[in-house]
Amino acid sequence: MPLACPAQSSFKRPWVLCLLAGMALQGCAVIAVADAAVTVVATGVKVTAKAVGAVADAVIPDSDDKPKD
Repeated sequence: MPLACPAQSSFKRPWVLCLLAGMALQGCAVIAVADAAVTVVATGVKVTAKAVGAVADAVIPDSDDKPKD
């Protein structure tokens, strides 16, 4: 079994490091996209809840509007 030349092993090292760095960055991109999706959904739920609350306030009469004796 022949030994590898030092030039060959030093040539492979940057490629391995670039491959590992690229895989790590893809993980960060997935997390960023998931975080953005959760933020969009949370904002949509918040806006919908406010709209439903406003409609409910407009439709249901409030007992606080009556004059006090």
